Amino acid sequence: MKVQWAKFVVVLVLYLLFLYWVESWLGLLVVPFIYDAYISRKIKWQWWKDAETPVRVVMSWVDAIVFALVAVYFINQFFFQNYVIPSSSLEKSLLTGDYLFVSKVSYGPRIPQTPLTMPLTQHTMPVFGTKSYLEWPHWDYRRVKGTGQVQLNDIVVFNYPAGDTICSDLRYQAMDYYQLCYGYGYQLYPNRPQIDSLSDEQRLRLFDEICTLGRKYIQGNFQEFGQIDSRPTDRRENYVKRCVGLPGQTLQIKDRVVYLDGKANPTPREAQFTYRLKLKRHLTDEEMLTLQITMEDLAQLNQYGYMPLTADAAKRLKQSHDICDSIELNTEASEWDIYPLNGNMHWTRDNYGPVWIPKKGASIDLSLKNIAIYERPIKVYEGNDLEIRDGKIFINGEQATSYTFKMDYYWMMGDNRHNSADSRYWGFVPEDHIVGKPIFIWWSSDPDRHGFSGIRWSRLFTMVDNIK
Repeated sequence: MKVQWAKFVVVLVLYLLFLYWVESWLGLLVVPFIYDAYISRKIKWQWWKDAETPVRVVMSWVDAIVFALVAVYFINQFFFQNYVIPSSSLEKSLLTGDYLFVSKVSYGPRIPQTPLTMPLTQHTMPVFGTKSYLEWPHWDYRRVKGTGQVQLNDIVVFNYPAGDTICSDLRYQAMDYYQLCYGYGYQLYPNRPQIDSLSDEQRLRLFDEICTLGRKYIQGNFQEFGQIDSRPTDRRENYVKRCVGLPGQTLQIKDRVVYLDGKANPTPREAQFTYRLKLKRHLTDEEMLTLQITMEDLAQLNQYGYMPLTADAAKRLKQSHDICDSIELNTEASEWDIYPLNGNMHWTRDNYGPVWIPKKGASIDLSLKNIAIYERPIKVYEGNDLEIRDGKIFINGEQATSYTFKMDYYWMMGDNRHNSADSRYWGFVPEDHIVGKPIFIWWSSDPDRHGFSGIRWSRLFTMVDNIK
């Protein structure tokens, strides 16, 4: 009996420390059940052990599986989670096929907003294609205190901000719904006038009409796009990027260099930009390995005439006259898919801003010139009703000339700067979207190679903080 009391005390102390950490004393309702499981034993928790053999065998497996799922859910929610790099947006800092140990404690875990969800899934059941979570109950955003905060140049895992609205068809689920609306709207809009000839109010009205036209087209083509659906914040796709702008800073990109409050932020040494080049011959496997060129890069070269390279790889190719006939930086850049989509500031991926990053408790003066930039944080992320009438801005029915933000926001960009869907295309990342901090790479396999030859042994257990 003394052993049982000792176990009970240890479990109870750990449980109370957990409740103190998450600041949720409602969990005290569970204490009597913990006491019963160890001391009083009034409830037959494992009744099936006295049952007939078939029931006993089946229930023993059910018990083990349920325990494992609950443990995984608890660990993933509050402590750490596995994450695999699915795309090349952070190459060559993090590579496709890197498996990351992501700490939830580093920035503080979020109390789940949709607590009833199937463990090991993000939003969809893998076999059935249905939602893996229940939308009720839904709790407001709250974050438990962590060991630190997001720092400049941290690599961060977060929920995709533009993933609040999706097309249910699997081909379009991961796409930016708003870019789809504007894209189809542009194609369908008749006699689109010159943007620069319009006033600020006319420009905003034009983009609203374009988006509405595209939205109606998508909704009217159910067989192709599926239903229009929404996802809670914590059920949106997980993205991983580098934080290049903190709350309260003014960010600007000039000729591919990020400036914060007028000072250049060092470009990561493994950052890539696309280069137009012509090769005299095929690259050998050894040359591809040395230059860190993947099959995906070569496919892009064959299709578009350019491919991403680090500055070091571009320099080596330029000096290798037997390999490369010509090489030059690709400076082509569109302004039509850049955030804010309804603003068209004539910004591009290489020359952007300046834009002030919202900070909790800080205020900004609002006007028709900047409302497109801050409309989404005010309206979508912070839940206000915002509209423009007669050239004036109204928030929650009252005319507004300024706004005080309720959350911190961040600016995230991939190191593969010309091949990354990031804040330049969908804007700010609110604090309630932050998931965690990658700590180290626990496994890495090259998708272009198979077997033992595909294992990147040198990357195993590499600390992410050492990747700058």
